[in-house]
Amino acid sequence: MLDERSGPHSVGVEPATLSDDDLLRQLGSLHRTRLRALRHASRRALVTHLARTGELEVEYLRRHPAREYGDHVGSA
Repeated sequence: MLDERSGPHSVGVEPATLSDDDLLRQLGSLHRTRLRALRHASRRALVTHLARTGELEVEYLRRHPAREYGDHVGSA
């Protein structure tokens, strides 16, 4: 879905209009499919995947500039 504010690879709802829950849900979905897109998607699909992930991550960082960081990374 494209609109006049979106770039050529933008897909979906404008990130700024998503609720926090929807933003995290979409980010989770993209991160779960990242390796499959990298290994098996067409170039165009991969570019679209990367662009959407970037849009959502930028929005997350805009909303949460003091996000958690440090020792939590990689510790599950």
